[in-house]
Amino acid sequence: MPEPTAKPLKTRTRLIIAASQIFAEKGFQEATIAEICEQAQTNIASVNYHFRDKESLYLEAWRHAFLKDLEIYPSDGGVAPSASPEKRLAGRIRSLIARIADDDSHFFAIINKEMAQPTSLLPEILEKEINPQRQAMLELISECLGPSADERTIHFCHASIIGQCFHLLKVKHMQSHFPTRKHTPELENPAAFADHVVHFSLAGIKALRDRLEPSRGDETCES
Repeated sequence: MPEPTAKPLKTRTRLIIAASQIFAEKGFQEATIAEICEQAQTNIASVNYHFRDKESLYLEAWRHAFLKDLEIYPSDGGVAPSASPEKRLAGRIRSLIARIADDDSHFFAIINKEMAQPTSLLPEILEKEINPQRQAMLELISECLGPSADERTIHFCHASIIGQCFHLLKVKHMQSHFPTRKHTPELENPAAFADHVVHFSLAGIKALRDRLEPSRGDETCES
């Protein structure tokens, strides 16, 4: 008995998938509606019907890429909500680095292009999609630091962690422009790099907490 044929994707879905691929390759400015429609096997009028304009399609394609990444690499890293804040923070760091390292991630490829050629559309994505992830990490950092930490210390720790994670995006960007350049250890083994960022960050957070609460100095840092 022959296997049932999969239903063809709807036009709107085909447009979003094609757009996420092309925006990832070319960025918003260089990508054209015509080539997106050609890849999606539909006509330009369908973009107007489903999305109104290129800007709205860009936002939906970016959102699609973001949610697809989270399906593959859940933001909690698979760590149980009942785990210690250190373990939950470690899970989020590992998930973020895995998403950045994945060459099939259109979301971070679009971010790369957005950083090179910014549009006015970034704030909407930040507000709706990225800020909840940022807030979740800030809350975990606050838990790890303890009640004595002020907002500035919490934000500095967050900036330090994100800076380490996004270093990998910078390395990938350099590699794409200089393909003959020897791969760095971060690209050769992203999981090992993630372990380093986790241990380095948690040790730093523990050192800060020990300074804020000297009586905790003998406690160890979990990862």
